[in-house]
Amino acid sequence: MDEDDIGRLKRLLGGALLLARENSGLTQVEVASRVGIASAVYGRLERGQMLPSVPTLYRLCMTLKVSSDVLLGLDAAEREALAGSPLPEAPPELRRLASLVRTLSPAALRTLMAVAAAVGR
Repeated sequence: MDEDDIGRLKRLLGGALLLARENSGLTQVEVASRVGIASAVYGRLERGQMLPSVPTLYRLCMTLKVSSDVLLGLDAAEREALAGSPLPEAPPELRRLASLVRTLSPAALRTLMAVAAAVGR
């Protein structure tokens, strides 16, 4: 995994943490307190500036009631591919969109979510 991959993972995780926290109705301070980390550290995680340790990732999952697959950006197709199970191939447009979404900043991801929700109505 190179620096670009790590940067994308940080941003992806940060965006997923933000969405999970907002869905849970908690503040950053509340999540940090429940996880046992400083609120400044949680803020850096959510802004995509750092990655958590494995124990912290576990506590984040438990606190936010979200799977690590979601936080790490592993969708069902990716989990199946990693497990070695054959899956029908996604259309090229969907693969390109998924690839692009993985590179978005948390703010851009929130904007895209809002646009997708509006289009889906």
